[in-house]
Amino acid sequence: SPFPLPRSFLGILFLFSLSTSALYFIYSAPGIVNEYVFMVQARGIQIRENVRNIGAQVLEQVVRGAYSINGTDYAYDFNLSESDAPPTTYLPEGFTYLPSQVCPEKLPSMKGRLEVNMSEVSLEEVERSLLEEDLGMALGGYWKPKDCLPRWKVAILVPFRNRHEHLPILMRHLVPVLQKQKLQFAFYVIEQGGTEPFNRAMLFNVGYKEAMKDLDWDCLVFHDVDHLMENDRNYYGCTDMPRHFAVKLDKYSYMLPYNEFFGGVSGLTVKQFQKINGFPNAFWGWGGEDDDLWNRVQYANFSVSRPHGEQGRYMSIPHHHRGEVQFLGRYSLLRHSKERQKVDGLNNLNYSPIVSRRPLYTNITVSLSRKLAPIADY
Repeated sequence: SPFPLPRSFLGILFLFSLSTSALYFIYSAPGIVNEYVFMVQARGIQIRENVRNIGAQVLEQVVRGAYSINGTDYAYDFNLSESDAPPTTYLPEGFTYLPSQVCPEKLPSMKGRLEVNMSEVSLEEVERSLLEEDLGMALGGYWKPKDCLPRWKVAILVPFRNRHEHLPILMRHLVPVLQKQKLQFAFYVIEQGGTEPFNRAMLFNVGYKEAMKDLDWDCLVFHDVDHLMENDRNYYGCTDMPRHFAVKLDKYSYMLPYNEFFGGVSGLTVKQFQKINGFPNAFWGWGGEDDDLWNRVQYANFSVSRPHGEQGRYMSIPHHHRGEVQFLGRYSLLRHSKERQKVDGLNNLNYSPIVSRRPLYTNITVSLSRKLAPIADY
């Protein structure tokens, strides 16, 4: 070549290309990036915990030796971990109750660990199977127990777009669990149409408004379509709400990413949701809306509860697509959560739904845009 390029220039060009590609990947596939980041963090935490546990075991042997006389061990109070805490008593097998009695919360049918089946299946096959097992489910996915009075009426809200392989897996897994928990429930799948970035939070607000037209629900469970619980003692009733159900997710190495994490599966009573003005509508794309909801809950002086021990374990269904782009404006919005709460939520939402009833759920399709939820000055 008559004009050879210097190697330093080629090196700079290569680094620029590499960094640009990395930044684009972080923007366009933030869920995958965060998953890897959390996995690396979790590995480091697990290593530190293992080292600490080894030290604790050595200390325990030393202390036991000090408290042992002539080979007899005397009691010494070692702190129990959360997972070692004594289990809550559940009703025994064969326990009977009358149809006029309120359903217990800790039923013998709730055994604990669940087998999680992630194999793909058609929605029609799941509908056929579940309806054959229980004829009591009404069109739209409404169900309530017949052998006792349901303690709680729970609306399960599922935001949705292009996850057609995930929805039947969730239904196949979760419907029998809620039936074992003797809850009155219905599923509302809120599907976003149009071309705007996914707005998970606004879909939840739409789902709440449409669900309340059907029934005076006691509480709401906000449920990602790809989350499958691993323990049927993770009770979806309204007790102890606000509640964060999905505490330990497999793709995060069954560790909570950060203390304020409120994503995946969470729940509030209807009165609590109304008091905090629902979810924010201003978060378009991936990230931030759950952190804003956490802030709203704290501003209302509510305390978030979480399942103990292994009850809060979930598995995540693998994705066949990259997902939503990252919402880069979320940090600016989160800095003004408190001021924005009064003007961004249930009270500034407008939409035109298309509602249809399926055998296992009610489908609510909406095309969302920013002008449907204008935010006043704050």
